[in-house]
Amino acid sequence: MLQTTKRPDSPVSIIGAGIAGAWQALLFAQAGHAVTLHERSDAGMTDATSHWAGGMLAPYCEAEVAEPIISHLGLRSLDIWRRELPDTPFNGSLVVAHPRERNDFERFARMTEGHRRLDAAGLAELEPSLEGRFRDALFFPTEGHVEPRRVLPKLHERIKAAGGTIKFGSDVTANDLEGIVIDCRGLSAREEQGELRGVKGEMILIESSEVQLARPVRLIHPRWPLYVIPREDNLFMLGATSIEAEDTGVSVRSALELLGAAYAVHPAFGEARIVEFGSGLRPAYPDNLPRIGVRGGQISVNGLYRHGFLLAPALAELTLAYVERGQIDNEVMQCA
Repeated sequence: MLQTTKRPDSPVSIIGAGIAGAWQALLFAQAGHAVTLHERSDAGMTDATSHWAGGMLAPYCEAEVAEPIISHLGLRSLDIWRRELPDTPFNGSLVVAHPRERNDFERFARMTEGHRRLDAAGLAELEPSLEGRFRDALFFPTEGHVEPRRVLPKLHERIKAAGGTIKFGSDVTANDLEGIVIDCRGLSAREEQGELRGVKGEMILIESSEVQLARPVRLIHPRWPLYVIPREDNLFMLGATSIEAEDTGVSVRSALELLGAAYAVHPAFGEARIVEFGSGLRPAYPDNLPRIGVRGGQISVNGLYRHGFLLAPALAELTLAYVERGQIDNEVMQCA
């Protein structure tokens, strides 16, 4: 087992500057450790799973399909996001449905908490662009969202401000480094962790000046909830596919589903301009739950599945507590 220490100058090497590694590096650097964050790609991070993520911070909504640990860790993460990046938008999130999906809508309401029902007038007051579109909605007021491609560079800057070092173009493995090593490579760690698999998440970025939204909108769907997430500069991200495949790109079927969902939320999206198609492979274990593994002098943080931005801060906090105090969280940690 890794020998824990309370020395603030203990050097820590972290591999992978995506959302999981970035939060590890930030919290360890703030705690006084000499942190080096290694990333094999360049600063653009276009090859990282985080580049294609939705960035939703929605622990209550995720409770509809996820295990309780996801909501538990997610709620803790919300506090850390607020503390470390106080400008993070916490405008809540909305869940809506058309009449034919009424039963699924009510099921979603029963399976989740932390929401209040809005009638058509309440929805229109909250999101004027949706006036007359839905007869009611579920509003989760404490949830938030971030734009991954903007917030990840902010985290990297915070790491450097806290005294950490970031090395882009540094293709290393845990065995190449000494001291405390935290492996956050996601699917790239599969050679050492054969249980990992990739789950493809697809997205489409569209541009429209005719619709304005202040928060993510989830549309109940017969197979999966589809969401529309507002970005800056009149952009919207369409996402929420989870496909058991490890190819890249967006399938025609998924594109039709995502674009159809946007049109179902508001017909003006039919005139939107398509800016980008893309997909990322989310690292997942068979149970789709995150795991902090400790083996010898190395720690791995992996399996964040489709909850990377939601879970990363809380997992970093747990890792730091283990290294500094030997504290073990049995729900997510495995020590060999």
